[in-house]
Amino acid sequence: MQPVIDVVGIGNAIVDVISSVPESFITQHDLKKGGMTLIDAERSAELYSAMPAGIQTSGGSVANTMVGVASFGGKAAYMGKVQSDRLGKIFAHDIRSTGVIFDSPYAASGPPTARCLIQVTPDAERTMNTYLGISACLCPSDIDTDTIAAARITYCEGYLWSNVEAKEAIRTAIAATKDANRIVSMTLSDSFVVKQHRSEWLNLIADNVDVLFANEDEVYALTLADDLNDVCKQIADMTHIGVITRGPKGSLVVTGKNIEEIPAVAVPKVVDLTGAGDLYAAGFLWGLCSEAPLRRCAELATLAASEVISHTGARPLIPLSQLLPEEDNHLSV
Repeated sequence: MQPVIDVVGIGNAIVDVISSVPESFITQHDLKKGGMTLIDAERSAELYSAMPAGIQTSGGSVANTMVGVASFGGKAAYMGKVQSDRLGKIFAHDIRSTGVIFDSPYAASGPPTARCLIQVTPDAERTMNTYLGISACLCPSDIDTDTIAAARITYCEGYLWSNVEAKEAIRTAIAATKDANRIVSMTLSDSFVVKQHRSEWLNLIADNVDVLFANEDEVYALTLADDLNDVCKQIADMTHIGVITRGPKGSLVVTGKNIEEIPAVAVPKVVDLTGAGDLYAAGFLWGLCSEAPLRRCAELATLAASEVISHTGARPLIPLSQLLPEEDNHLSV
């Protein structure tokens, strides 16, 4: 069967609540600046009530990536778990409005829809406090293997690995992808998640992952290397394509043959770093589906990331296809 979907993403279905706050908000509420902290329902309610008015949108790392793929003109689908509560309905309506296929049914029972409370300080740093709710209850029966088989690439979120059922859901998706002879891609999500699951992930990546996305902190946590050269060697031995994002230093694309170094795109003013890595992955995956050379995939990825950090929010404000130069007119999916 020929693929009819470019990328299907599997992740924590989360409603992002994004507010601009002064630096004092971080210290006043004892938040871990620049990181992602998992919180319970009570802490979520406390922070939500304290935050200024902001943006509420469907979110989660992989959901953002699928929106980016669709914004380039690709066909993207998403699998995640939400309740039929107010935030769950916001999530479903919002992600479908971007052109992403979202057919996951509402959960029949369990905790409420997940939410990520994102505080953006004047230096553009984002601090995330996440209540996972029902999203972490994703299980193998939530994976539509027909959709997996219909997609060129399956993209899995590392954050999901913290729940036993969700872990099995990812394994189910990977098995279905391999059975269909498609591409498995994965994002490591966060260095603290890498440290928790390193031994499992080393085997998972070596055996199953074709395209790996990570930032510098994450690859150092995964490889335990002392320098970047050693990091790249280990990543090249581990997976077919390793993509390492480095913030203002650009990114690296690592294969068994070589290492491509791609510079960052200058942005007049960095407003909000939320979603930078997510949109980077979107550009790269869309490039792969378009059969672009790996360096061009990374340049498209950088283009997408530079757009999203120029404003508040983890989604592009204009179709990313409008940013493509004439030389990319031949790219199609």
